[in-house]
Amino acid sequence: MSPGSDADPGRSAEFDPVSFLEDAVRIPSHESPDEMREFVVDLLGDLGADPAVVADGCVVAEKRSPAPDAGPHLVLNTHLDTVTPHVPFERGEAAADERGGSESDAAADEAVIRGRGACDAKGPLAALLHAFLAADPDRGRLTLALTPDEEALSLGAAALTGRLPGTDDRLDGDLYLVGEPTGLDACTAAKGRFQATVELSGTAAHAAEFAGANAVAAAEDALAAIRTFDDGVDAHPQLGPPKLTPTVIEGGAATNQVPADCAMTVDRRSVPPETAEGFRSSLAAAVRESLASGAEGGDAGARATDRDVDAAVALTDRESPFLEAFATDPDHELVRAVAGAAREAGDAVGLPSERGGDARPFGAATEASYFAPAPTVVFGPGDLADEAGAVAHAEREYVRVREVRAAAAAVERTVASLLGDV
Repeated sequence: MSPGSDADPGRSAEFDPVSFLEDAVRIPSHESPDEMREFVVDLLGDLGADPAVVADGCVVAEKRSPAPDAGPHLVLNTHLDTVTPHVPFERGEAAADERGGSESDAAADEAVIRGRGACDAKGPLAALLHAFLAADPDRGRLTLALTPDEEALSLGAAALTGRLPGTDDRLDGDLYLVGEPTGLDACTAAKGRFQATVELSGTAAHAAEFAGANAVAAAEDALAAIRTFDDGVDAHPQLGPPKLTPTVIEGGAATNQVPADCAMTVDRRSVPPETAEGFRSSLAAAVRESLASGAEGGDAGARATDRDVDAAVALTDRESPFLEAFATDPDHELVRAVAGAAREAGDAVGLPSERGGDARPFGAATEASYFAPAPTVVFGPGDLADEAGAVAHAEREYVRVREVRAAAAAVERTVASLLGDV
């Protein structure tokens, strides 16, 4: 038994990740994570893990080895909340579109768990809980950190990592394993997601007059700046190129008036090393340059009503920092440990050889962003989407039972390899 914890690793035999998942999916956690948090806290307490609720509702539990400074501090993280609406629990045989394109006898007999949170992220949570309860580290430290609002503003994770004003980094981990549906692949990177508004400000006038400064007409040049913003930018070796998408445009107040205002919302999918503020300032400069070039190059009469338009770019207000991109070296020992353990665990439960164990980027922004630049891997059972369409956040959310067991075994093996004797 590890000093600093009352948990007995032998008691992990009382925890079954699949049974836990069946119970967890039944608990609505789309409007509030409170019931789910209470369920997990009670379970951890019953199994001797001594959990604490801290930092805006995060659940934290720790196991210290006899030599906490002789090894890394490994943090297992995922979230307790889900998106709306709640989808009821169901367990049954896999339908044709839940078999991963396989028509084998094994796939035909595949058991699945359906319902909101089945893969995002109560399935990964089940795997992390199993590994934490089973762990008996010989060196270093192991922390379980569960956050309450990843699907919203990630205030819990921001407070837990000291990214909110007045908070301190309570984790200070060396390595992070973040539970999300990755198809049992070790995901080493993810694009960030920022949102900003391009605001164009002109001068109103009667539409019959060659007067005023037309903010809507100036949107043509602003959109050109958005369209060419990433021209010449090198693709990230893991994540590829960044992406900038105009998503909403609003402007004008009357059909017979030169409009004084126009606003465009843009969605930014970033790659390292771009930060939210760096993106904002660069886009503002690009839009202003495009407006100036358009006014100088256009016909004087045609440009008379939009040459004096000003531009500003503002990040959307939010209480927590934006989720910026992160990237971990695919050759890092954490990546090798997770990928290797996933392959071994998949073989043990009879998963197809091509299922799991690859190192690749993740398809969505996650709270893993807050843990960078520490080496971070996103991992878990289930998929964001399959060949038939969306899975996570969809009405057909499901996870294969064998994958839940494989994920639990893979995380257990990862912990043992990183915190065991060397």
